[in-house]
Amino acid sequence: MRRMDAIALIAALAAGSLMLGNSGAIGRESASTVGADLGTVTIPELQDWMSSGSLTSSALTAAYLGRIRAVDPKLNAVLRTDPTAMVQAAASDVRHRRGATLGPLDGIPVLLKDNVNTRDLPTTAGSLALAGRPPRSDAAVVSRLRDAGAVILGKTNLSEWANFRADTPTSGWSAVGGQTRNPYVLDRNPCGSSSGSAAALAASLAQVAIGTETDGSIVCPAGMNGVVGHKPSLGLVSQEGVVPISAEQDTAGPMARNVIDTALTLAVLQGADGAAAFSPPMNLRGKRIGLWRLPVLGPEVDAVMTRAEERLRAAGAEVLEVTPSYQDRLGELEFPALLSEFHRDIDAYLATREGPRDLAELIEFNRRTSAEQTCFAGQELFEQALAAPPTTDPQYQAMRAELADLSRRSIDETLAAHHLDAIASPANPPAWTTDCERGDDDVIPSSTPAAVAGFPSVSVPAGSVGELPVGLLLMAGYRQDAELLSLAAVAERELNAWRAPRYLPTAGPGPTP
Repeated sequence: MRRMDAIALIAALAAGSLMLGNSGAIGRESASTVGADLGTVTIPELQDWMSSGSLTSSALTAAYLGRIRAVDPKLNAVLRTDPTAMVQAAASDVRHRRGATLGPLDGIPVLLKDNVNTRDLPTTAGSLALAGRPPRSDAAVVSRLRDAGAVILGKTNLSEWANFRADTPTSGWSAVGGQTRNPYVLDRNPCGSSSGSAAALAASLAQVAIGTETDGSIVCPAGMNGVVGHKPSLGLVSQEGVVPISAEQDTAGPMARNVIDTALTLAVLQGADGAAAFSPPMNLRGKRIGLWRLPVLGPEVDAVMTRAEERLRAAGAEVLEVTPSYQDRLGELEFPALLSEFHRDIDAYLATREGPRDLAELIEFNRRTSAEQTCFAGQELFEQALAAPPTTDPQYQAMRAELADLSRRSIDETLAAHHLDAIASPANPPAWTTDCERGDDDVIPSSTPAAVAGFPSVSVPAGSVGELPVGLLLMAGYRQDAELLSLAAVAERELNAWRAPRYLPTAGPGPTP
């Protein structure tokens, strides 16, 4: 997105935030009670109040730190807070008083997934193998956030190694952080691997958060925790300094409780690179959306999709059912390709850190460290990656080339054949009951086409099955991030599905594999 396009996106969404029904409950006269009203407030509102002097970043940051102390013991979503957060906030307050702010994220508290390098905080990917000295430098996305004046509030728990360790992992568990819980129903899973980021946002423990995705690890946690998550087009956001799985698919991305905050954060993360101009629609009239229903996720999720379809149609969209091609073949090829890429990329990353120097040493570390086996003992994916052919192997290269071709065609051909603006699908099933012995029940094919193709996707709240949120996943063509966020903003308004979590201890039996 070019810089002027990013500014247009920000301005258009900011101007529409009140109209879109996202106005927060914090009034200018009640900034001292900011901690009670964090669930619905947006960044433009916060910046307005900070500019007028009726709110300070220090008060906002203190409110979030207070919520973390009060609420996070139920969730286990935040691994650690940054001891300099209040100092960062005070510096932002000075800039606001001088009229010299650094942009829309100046003074806004942000949580980072703990596979994103920070020079002054541990970065562990959830593994005790990396629990020693912090990295030597910040990830590129952290540098952009700091340059924009954001307050780095702390680090969130995640599925260890971004869920790329065991055949039957449990999402939201790491040896460093234990198990993150879903704020809606505490014995249910938050989905992985950006589980802590999503759960923290659902509980209003930060204004925005950073997640990462290889396939589903932003959009599934967003859907399952009732928040917004955007997986950017590959290359739009720098992956430098982020613990990898695959350079061919990995990307960091923004997560928030609403689309406008997500878009504002993306604009900071991406800098001046990329896509076409943004033109926000006031409604969905003339928009064509292909609905990929995915009945494999069950009749209750399908009923949520039917209700979403009705609301989108009522807002003027044309909705028709589609099934993107090549999905079985993508499923056959993706995992073997990721094994080769993980071996290459994790070896390169480990060489920059203290601890195991390569994948072979990491496997040995896990074998001799009992705390790495307290939820699940397996590291089958590590072992398979160690034995996988190198990325110089012609068979691997043919596999990745076919993956790239078929995944892009699966979206591009579907969009073109039906003259669509976007493809929609369910982002997640209802959250399953967390069970270390059983592992995840996570057959969620909707994220794969965009993830493998490197195309953008975004999840917005669509409804619920009982207490459990379900997201609507929207995907579009390469570098169509601005257009997709525009569409997501209107879908968010029309679906009007967000509601605060109730932290219920249980809600009856969970889905079974």
